[in-house]
Amino acid sequence: MLKIAIVGCGKIADDHAEQIQRIEGCEIVAVCDRELLMARQLYQRFPIKRYFDNLNELLVQAKPDVAHITTPPQSHFSIAKTCLEAGCHVYVEKPFTVYEHEARELLAIANAAGLKVTAGHDDQFRHSARLMRELIQAGYLGGAPVHMESYFCYELGRGGFAGALLNDKNYWVRKLPGGLLHNIISHGVARIAEHITSETPAVMAQGFISPFLRSTGETELIDELRVIISEEKGTTAYFTFSSQMRPALHQFRVYGLQNGLVLDQDQETIVKLRGQRYVSYVEKFIPPVSLAKQDISNAITNVRRFLKRDFHMKSGMKYLIESFYQSIVRDTPVPIPYREIILTAHIMDRIFTQVRGKSEPALAPCSLESTLR
Repeated sequence: MLKIAIVGCGKIADDHAEQIQRIEGCEIVAVCDRELLMARQLYQRFPIKRYFDNLNELLVQAKPDVAHITTPPQSHFSIAKTCLEAGCHVYVEKPFTVYEHEARELLAIANAAGLKVTAGHDDQFRHSARLMRELIQAGYLGGAPVHMESYFCYELGRGGFAGALLNDKNYWVRKLPGGLLHNIISHGVARIAEHITSETPAVMAQGFISPFLRSTGETELIDELRVIISEEKGTTAYFTFSSQMRPALHQFRVYGLQNGLVLDQDQETIVKLRGQRYVSYVEKFIPPVSLAKQDISNAITNVRRFLKRDFHMKSGMKYLIESFYQSIVRDTPVPIPYREIILTAHIMDRIFTQVRGKSEPALAPCSLESTLR
């Protein structure tokens, strides 16, 4: 039986607790938050054994095997390091760390201690994302990706998270190097990082404040981002983040030498794009019929999953958590290779350096290969 602890008892912690409950062979032995009331409310609403407002006390008294870190990103590095040094495997919510060098250090510590780590890139483990991965690995693209397009939008409303962000000039998100972008874009960037083979891809980024936000008097929050990513062998990618474009897409498109694929996260669908064209006017008739058939097939598949109760909003999180636990119990590879975690952090570092115009933090004196044995 794996003993699980959750550190940080805000909104996202509820999702973790709910998904952990769905997994056999584990139990939540403790939760922790520096605000004791927050820890207590989570403890009262889920089958949790104890609650704390001190991390060191939790680690000593509850002795968890795995710690889920669901605090604001600024604290991810220090809390994860403390948990690793106490002998815990660690699941860290996105973004994994604030800087690339912090990610490298945590993974080096985990490797040295024989512990396992994963990042909260659960969107990569939704039903549609897993199917896309299977198709790519089976060779549907005709080789490695030639080009990718990742869209990850966010609708800024006036309530909840967005309301607090817009109305509170001291809100914790504003203190991140990348502001709003820093807390959101890792899902979309991680999709690209999975298929990048270079350790240091070139990144060109442009960010700006939308006219909508400017009309409200906002002068700090960048809510529009366009990025071009390329590597030496010729693979390229575009990443788009927007709070204004409609529809607000959550898509990933990948094109190979023979065919392409389109993942739509909101509709939970995969569409195959045939690379070879038909002759003459047949091209105007057959492809639309093929796309219609795929849409119907996707709809039927989703209905079946829904009836099987395997279509909940956080199915990707459940799959990732369960896979991570299995890697611990069976001592098998982690679900997200460490190089992908570092590449995601690397790309984000470069984006925020360019968007904010700040100097880059010093990197730890180790290469990607030496960090990820």
